[in-house]
Amino acid sequence: MEEFEKDMGSILAQQGISRRGFLKFCAFMAGTLALPLDKVPRVAAALESVSRPPAIWLEFQDCAGCTEALLRASRPTVTEIVLDVLSVDYHETIMAAAGKQAEEAKASTIEAGGHLVIVEGSIPTKDNGLYCCIGGHTAMDILEEATRDAAAVIAVGNCATFGGLPAANPNPTNAVGVRDLVKHIPVVNLPGCPLNAVNLTATVVHYLTFNSLPARDHLARPLFAYGKRIHDNCERRSHFDAGQFVEEWGDEGHRLGWCLYKMGCKGPETYHNCPTVRYNDGTSWPIMAGHGCIGCSEPGFWDTMTPFYQRLPEVPGFGVEATVDKLGLGMVALTAAGVAAHAIGSAVRKKMTAPASESPEQGDKDD
Repeated sequence: MEEFEKDMGSILAQQGISRRGFLKFCAFMAGTLALPLDKVPRVAAALESVSRPPAIWLEFQDCAGCTEALLRASRPTVTEIVLDVLSVDYHETIMAAAGKQAEEAKASTIEAGGHLVIVEGSIPTKDNGLYCCIGGHTAMDILEEATRDAAAVIAVGNCATFGGLPAANPNPTNAVGVRDLVKHIPVVNLPGCPLNAVNLTATVVHYLTFNSLPARDHLARPLFAYGKRIHDNCERRSHFDAGQFVEEWGDEGHRLGWCLYKMGCKGPETYHNCPTVRYNDGTSWPIMAGHGCIGCSEPGFWDTMTPFYQRLPEVPGFGVEATVDKLGLGMVALTAAGVAAHAIGSAVRKKMTAPASESPEQGDKDD
């Protein structure tokens, strides 16, 4: 228990993190949450004074990809410290305890109440949920028990949020996302395949700083992370606007970093902060690396976004498909029109600014 009472300063000192490094982390979190800079001190104060809220991390129908993403989070390294401040009392993949000891740790946290439940993986509901059992209990029963007196649920990855791959057609286990079953407490969805651990950290920081969950869209996704389309922040957007598209893998346009929309990129209809947060220590993300977005933060993406390497017949509400093939010609025409307009304007200005002594007749005579 003594370890749980340590403040952030003590934890930072033990980990060799300087005060300056901590404040840089707070500024990064504020930026991720789209908070103004004057909120940085509040973030720092909240993290320094926080007592560790307990959390239970459950895994159901999943590949453990989100856990792997969590373990590899490295920007900034203080991310791990914040997750230390969030007392993860139960996590099947990384906890030291096993069997009876692990179950007792989970039971005691649930009994105390007021905890956070983090869920990875979808929940099968067919045949009373028998297709995913842990310790003799179904995923449905475990989720119901864990959320009984919890403060909130954070669903991580597309499987936990929308059913993901297990729920793809024909969905033999009738897999669903957390929000389909949990109705009595708030649910935050952090989709992605896998999730970006930065968004999980930012959600936790918001919760610790403001004692509330971040604002969410109609799919329960935080607006700070899922409020804008990938297309709007993509570094290849200028090539889309210029009508410069990759026509086949490895062609000149692909080598030059042109737009991947014709190769099946789903960026125009996917909401996520991948272009700004990126992955692997902020190094890159799929489109930057030359691979189109597959829409993994959207509901049912395994069915609705396939084939991944072909354009969809239409992008709802966006009108991209109707104009994409004409953009190149349109830009050429627009450029030609602009040149012509500039030439006409120059001639008019020259005419209007000609010296008063110069008459059209004099000009003709000089010619």
